Amino acid sequence: MQSIAIMKTMVAYELIKPKKLQRGDYVAAVSLSWGGPATFPHRYQSGVRQLEATFGLEVVAMPHTCKDAQFLKQHPEARAADLMQAFADERIAAIFSTIGGDDSIRILPYLDLDVIRENPKVFMGYSDTTITHMAMMQAGVASFYGPSIMAGFAENLGMFSYTIDAIERTLFQSGKVGDIRENKQGWTNELLDWGNSKNQGIKRTLYPPMERIFLQGKGIHSGRLLGGCLEVLDWMRGATSWPPQSAWKGAILFIETSEEAPTPTRVKRILRSFAAAGVLQELSGLLVGRPGGDIKPSSFGAYDQAILEVVRGELGLEELPIVSRMDFGHTDPMGVLPIGVNAVIDCSMRSIRISENAVTD
Repeated sequence: MQSIAIMKTMVAYELIKPKKLQRGDYVAAVSLSWGGPATFPHRYQSGVRQLEATFGLEVVAMPHTCKDAQFLKQHPEARAADLMQAFADERIAAIFSTIGGDDSIRILPYLDLDVIRENPKVFMGYSDTTITHMAMMQAGVASFYGPSIMAGFAENLGMFSYTIDAIERTLFQSGKVGDIRENKQGWTNELLDWGNSKNQGIKRTLYPPMERIFLQGKGIHSGRLLGGCLEVLDWMRGATSWPPQSAWKGAILFIETSEEAPTPTRVKRILRSFAAAGVLQELSGLLVGRPGGDIKPSSFGAYDQAILEVVRGELGLEELPIVSRMDFGHTDPMGVLPIGVNAVIDCSMRSIRISENAVTD
């Protein structure tokens, strides 16, 4: 008989939800880490054009968005100033990260959380942008783990319909987001050199569709989504924006790995550190993105086993649902996960849904 019991439900840790997007809204483009727009301007402009054409939005570059990568590396305060200006500007409805990198943790001392809290608006990005997502959570505002302007919006020969659908259902309407749908298009981790502008006109090779896998778990589990890029979360343990223990209690943690392709052993060691911090023991569920980087599908099972070794083998958490090979993070197409918004994992029905609205009217 199917169980309808809620195995774990997150305690209240409410975040402010921003207003939904509408056609004609202004979106700020911010470079919070690496200076990708200046390094590969054709890639950035492609992302801007496709974002504007697909969603009817108008992109506004902040003062330092397109500055030289070396300048941005030397001036984290300038990157933070762009972000603060975008939040404070009443004309701006949303803020999208241009691209990731590896040092946005350096902007944390320059952020004003009061400005974020007093001006909640849609903020989206992934990878190293995980740092800013955690700062927004500290400020008490929900944010969105999803595509950046140069990766996702700038997809060669047009965006994936899976990504378009996820953005429209999550950011442009205030009803329940609903099912996290499975991708039927196929997926890719192929990297065509951004330094060659001609590659922008070449469609990337797709692997056949790959179903997500329920590695373990029974019943129905509910909790608020919390997570990001696994390596970045590992970097920021102990930082001021690391979520408090109350945020992890009953949460559904989502993790994915970057294009640097950390090994299954590295993933296992990071998860052990989360266990040592008491994080994994508090969760209602664990969602895992398809491994990033140049990793063949035949190797994905090693990552699943590394996760199970920690969660089930070392912690004995046999009822905690774990779902792997999902479409968020460093492979494409990419979905959107609203941080701080409630999700439900139904192990019997093999379904995952976002059970409330992610934005407001």
